[in-house]
Amino acid sequence: MKLFVDNLTNVDFSYLHPQRGLLGESWLVQLELDGSLNEQGMICDFGIVKKEVKNWFDRWVDHALVVPTGMPRLSHRIADGYTEVEWLYADGERFFCRSPEQAICLVGMPEINEQTLADWCRDKLLELFPGEVKGLKIGFVPEKIDGAFYHYSHGLQKHDGNCQRIAHGHRSRIEIYLNDQREESLEAEWAERFRDIYIGSEDHLSAQSEQRHDYAYEAPQGRFDISLPASVCYLIDTDSTVELIAAHLAAQIKKAYPQDRVLVRAYEGVGKGAIAEA
Repeated sequence: MKLFVDNLTNVDFSYLHPQRGLLGESWLVQLELDGSLNEQGMICDFGIVKKEVKNWFDRWVDHALVVPTGMPRLSHRIADGYTEVEWLYADGERFFCRSPEQAICLVGMPEINEQTLADWCRDKLLELFPGEVKGLKIGFVPEKIDGAFYHYSHGLQKHDGNCQRIAHGHRSRIEIYLNDQREESLEAEWAERFRDIYIGSEDHLSAQSEQRHDYAYEAPQGRFDISLPASVCYLIDTDSTVELIAAHLAAQIKKAYPQDRVLVRAYEGVGKGAIAEA
């Protein structure tokens, strides 16, 4: 007998990709439990399943930087409650991140994809359900997006929760309207500009050159540092909440189309976002 929960939750996180570097992602979580029925005629109570699994993902994957420790050209160390990760792009450019230990999830895999992360999560999640549960299957599914979308990473220093982590991200659609007409060409243009981007705030810059951007800040969970090639960064003069990203996009588009009414729907992962007009 199997128990299934479709779209139990979604996880928004970033991970290191062997070619693309830092990559923001959003996946829906599918769950199957395999087991025998208890005296109530159930494998496990749905309420318990949803709460325990969501809490586990919130602790380990959601809004974290997920690092495949078997990836080439990667090193990491844990000391004094902090995790440091260093990785070299194929062209020799350097990625570095130092964050409180709970903000970086080290996964013993050569790379992260829907299947490898599901395999890593499966055995750990099974420990949550002793007794009637004999097997567990996790599936990660990207949201189906017909139009333009982009992967971005960022950190929100002022956030009280896990959004304060300097390297977490999202896979997000974008909708742009000029005079109430959808402009798919503009959507594709901005999605390409934001492809695999790190959206950084000027206030968080600790060093900047034509080649590199270094960001750092203190937040409730501790100190966060990240260093990336300038080519994968997009700098804004505000924080990088989805509301302020939407406002920034609307303002930039308005400069190119001053006579038009601009509306931007910017998403932050699955099914949520902000609307800005200019």
